[in-house]
Amino acid sequence: MLLHGIIPPVTTPFYPDGHVYYKKLEHNVEHYSKTPVSGIVVLGSTGETVMLSDEERRVVLKTASQACAAQKILIAGTGAESAVETLRLTEYAAELGYDVALVRTPFYFRNRMPQENMLAFYRTIADRSPLPIMIYSVPVFTGYDIPAELVIELAEHPNIIGIKESGGDVEKVRRMAEGTRHIRRSATVTDTFAAVTTRMLNKVHSKDPNTEEELIPKGVLAGATAIPGATGVHATPALSERGKEVSRMTPPERSFASKTSSSSITVIGGLKTRQKEVGFQISVGAAQKLHPSLEAGAIGGILAFADPAPTACYEIYAAWKEGDAELARIKQERITRAAIRVGAELGIPALKYGMDLNGYYGGTPRVPLLPLTADLKTEVENLMSDIRN
Repeated sequence: MLLHGIIPPVTTPFYPDGHVYYKKLEHNVEHYSKTPVSGIVVLGSTGETVMLSDEERRVVLKTASQACAAQKILIAGTGAESAVETLRLTEYAAELGYDVALVRTPFYFRNRMPQENMLAFYRTIADRSPLPIMIYSVPVFTGYDIPAELVIELAEHPNIIGIKESGGDVEKVRRMAEGTRHIRRSATVTDTFAAVTTRMLNKVHSKDPNTEEELIPKGVLAGATAIPGATGVHATPALSERGKEVSRMTPPERSFASKTSSSSITVIGGLKTRQKEVGFQISVGAAQKLHPSLEAGAIGGILAFADPAPTACYEIYAAWKEGDAELARIKQERITRAAIRVGAELGIPALKYGMDLNGYYGGTPRVPLLPLTADLKTEVENLMSDIRN
């Protein structure tokens, strides 16, 4: 799965009495779907996931998946303190059509978990998960900063495709990027090199209406497949070798996943796809350090500050992607003060108020988090005054 770009970790809206306001969640997700972000994360830290019951988490996942545009990547925050509970929620997210599971580092017993415990946790999940896994490191909340060396070791697993690194350490991003440079995989993308999501594929009829035969062979739509010969990954059939794969298909499969005149394009039920080589994908969580992180090897950001300001964050990424470092620097400077104060220091209450200012529904956080005071609201208004969508 291609994860490049800006992805907001959406908030969970609440009524004043603390109940989840699902209609406003729909509104926000639909609104994000119209922006240039690559997708959304549901049940991240900014989603106050630790404040929700198991049933609420499941309804939030379902509500967001139904409201999100098919072309946007859906990432589910499924991390729990045990591998068993993490897998339960991951399996449910897969049933809903999510593309990736974001699994935070367990932290309650962090003082009794040496590296072999963390390796066992992620490998157990990755071995059994129906979704590709992103590691989620958020030391400000967990008190545990997963070492770069451990991430590099976990990156060898073919079902661990990336990390959201929220520690704000640009040098750590650089070390992880350098240490995983040898990992090469193939992701299915559109003919314009955008991610192909599960929900896009679900819109494609998967059976011949006359024979009821499956027309899409298993493995054709894999989101991240290892490239044979690459070190550090398990070799599996390369999707880049589409000619060989099509030749092995049955006639119904060939009629559905037909080759076009271009050897690099495959048509699956009218959807033009191709393969793009991707490595281990490092996404960052500190909006105030987005540009230097991109320069250090990150491929985008899952940014809490993108909740109130998705377009402003995207403009940094777009300028960097186009090779305009000076414009990226200017766009970065524009949001840095607000990203630090609103996103990093004041946190969820301020992010939600910033959303209220920018056309989204923020509302109040769930107790024990409290709404902003009048003075802090004024401060946020001033910081966000020129950051509009």
